[in-house]
Amino acid sequence: MIKILSARKILTMNPQKPHATHVAIRDGLILGAGSLEELKGWGDYELDTQFADKVLMPGLVEGHCHLQEGALWSHTYVGFFDRMSPEGDMQAGCKNLDAVLSKLAAAEAKLDDPDAPLPGWSLDPIYFDNQRVDRAQLDTISTTRPIGIMHASGHIMNVNSKALELAGLLKPGINHEGVPLGPDGLPTGELKGPDVMSPVSIHVGFDRDMLACDEQGMWRFGKLCVRAGVTTATDLAARLPEEAVTLMHKVTGNTAYPARIVPLRFHHGVSPEDLIKHVEALAPQSTEKLRLGRIKIVVDGSIQGFSARLRAPGYYNGAPNGLWYIAPEQLAYILETSLAKGIQVHCHTNGDEATQLVIDTMRKALRKTPSTDHRFTLQHCQLADTAQFRQIRELGLCVNLFANHHHYWGDQHYDLTVGPERAERMNAAGTAARLGVPFGIHSDAPITPLGPLFTGWCAMNRKTASGRTLGEAEKITLDQALYAITLGAAYTLHLDGEVGSIEAGKRADFAVLEDDPEEMGVERLKDTRVWGTVLGGKPFAAADV
Repeated sequence: MIKILSARKILTMNPQKPHATHVAIRDGLILGAGSLEELKGWGDYELDTQFADKVLMPGLVEGHCHLQEGALWSHTYVGFFDRMSPEGDMQAGCKNLDAVLSKLAAAEAKLDDPDAPLPGWSLDPIYFDNQRVDRAQLDTISTTRPIGIMHASGHIMNVNSKALELAGLLKPGINHEGVPLGPDGLPTGELKGPDVMSPVSIHVGFDRDMLACDEQGMWRFGKLCVRAGVTTATDLAARLPEEAVTLMHKVTGNTAYPARIVPLRFHHGVSPEDLIKHVEALAPQSTEKLRLGRIKIVVDGSIQGFSARLRAPGYYNGAPNGLWYIAPEQLAYILETSLAKGIQVHCHTNGDEATQLVIDTMRKALRKTPSTDHRFTLQHCQLADTAQFRQIRELGLCVNLFANHHHYWGDQHYDLTVGPERAERMNAAGTAARLGVPFGIHSDAPITPLGPLFTGWCAMNRKTASGRTLGEAEKITLDQALYAITLGAAYTLHLDGEVGSIEAGKRADFAVLEDDPEEMGVERLKDTRVWGTVLGGKPFAAADV
């Protein structure tokens, strides 16, 4: 049966017909968008007026986030900013380190099991004059139960003595750049990078896989998608063992699940050869709502965590350079082999030195295996300069820029991490647009909250938390921002033929809005109210999730 939805306005993102009042759908696909008179020709139809006073646009595409955003809400939130839970409750932020420790102590007092771990998430020491959190501070909460707090960046964890002891790390003689040592020769409790975080994470409540998500977490993530208008979302760093894939099939296969999920296989913890084999085996298991068969490589760490790899002049405050998360020869093997086998690769590069390594390695790989439409994507790519963007364009790479950084850490980047000049160019969406580099913008949830309309506002205004404008020349227009959170993000996933615009033949995925983004404009896009979503023709109201 054909159903025609009416709306106050439809933003199609289709340049041939940018606006419409009606959209016809059948069997989860779009037959066309236009006026009711234009769509009647499809035959007998049912007119659905439930959105007659709403604005429809394509279901928003979050090209870099993690299902972990859903699972983490089972733990104690200790982030700096107030944050909304999947159920719509606002959690107050912790404005100083004492508040963090107090909140953890309160959570610890509620635990009945004396051996149960105490996990917390979204710690952000850079807001506390960059104070380091050590095991002695966490030991004041408990010396008998393991405690672990994941940083907001996701690249650092702080743990207490008990957690280090359980992982066999509370001992002298450890020589690893990701394990700082105190005056006593023992680890301070700060762990940098997945290879040192993983052995401890299993003892502090991140016991499945710190990058994975359980069933309840997947459903809670789905609620967040509906609240944000998102219908297609990535899980951009998953190990994807058989049991996790089985779970993802189960959840996404449920007609009540409101999102399409695109998980990428993380390179860490497996040989490059086995990584390729695993991804090849995963690809045929894809379904309409679960897309498998892509690779995620993390090349360096985080800028605000001082673990990203920067070219000269390095960190503004004189901190030592960050960490490499992959050996150059392994990066080369993965890129070359993936090009040859038609596997798409996304590379996390925060620092410009990490970006240059991927550029140089990709250039050599393409000489061996030319490809005209690989769409390998640089994720974050925060510090790339104009010369690097020209190279990115020439190599056919895409970028997915972390626009939310301007709001959450822009002041810290300006004053502490990279200094004024480089802070002004961070996440250079304006340069990408001028040079014709395909780009999306993202939240990296749970690093920052899921919300593409807010991300679009960040990319257009580049306002820091204090109100400073950070990089006037890198602002983008409203049209460019809306494109980046729909077709732009879809393009980086090779899904622009299915989602990202409202036009004939694409999936009937819509963001349903109370306000018109074109009327809200550059200044107010972040305040656009979301009614919910439509996925494959099925509506999901935020009020009901």
